[in-house]
Amino acid sequence: MTAFGKPIEKPGSDRGMVDQKYSLMPHLTVAENIAFGLKLRGVSARDRRDRAHDWAKKVGLDGAESKYPSELSGGMQQRVSIAATLILEPKILLMDEPFGALDPKIRMQMQELLVRLWREQQSTVFIVTHSMEEAVYLGDRVLRMAAKPGRLVEELQLPRPDESPEAMRKRPWFNEITQELLRRLETDAPALGELPGLGKWK
Repeated sequence: MTAFGKPIEKPGSDRGMVDQKYSLMPHLTVAENIAFGLKLRGVSARDRRDRAHDWAKKVGLDGAESKYPSELSGGMQQRVSIAATLILEPKILLMDEPFGALDPKIRMQMQELLVRLWREQQSTVFIVTHSMEEAVYLGDRVLRMAAKPGRLVEELQLPRPDESPEAMRKRPWFNEITQELLRRLETDAPALGELPGLGKWK
């Protein structure tokens, strides 16, 4: 397996991962957890501090920088984990149900933040989600999987998000696509081609 034309032999700074577990160091504060990767890169203490505070604000943790993981809710810990990964500007980002522990409002804010950062950094993001709305909003390519045995059923092209999740979810075509994708998933349907509603988007 290769990334950017080079064999993958070990972890690299060009790749990042956010999973369902928060993977935070309990003895470090929010700011220190966010900036930990920068410290390993040799970034100066002042620059680390400034960038960590900036990222804490981006993920809605402004004012919580000096708290420890044990003082945070699960959703807040997940936001620290997300910030600690995104601050490193990885070229490839793997995300396994990264927003599952967040309440609906924060979840949509994180989705919008991810889209904005994707535009800025042009990273390749692989995200695993059980939410059809999240898949349709975030994905420009959706890979539908089936179980027993786990396998790829079909790959679907979707529009890239060009507005907030709240606004896009009000579009009739968005709901049409979401419902059809859910139907295909629940019925374990074979590959059926383009999703209805895409013509209205185009």
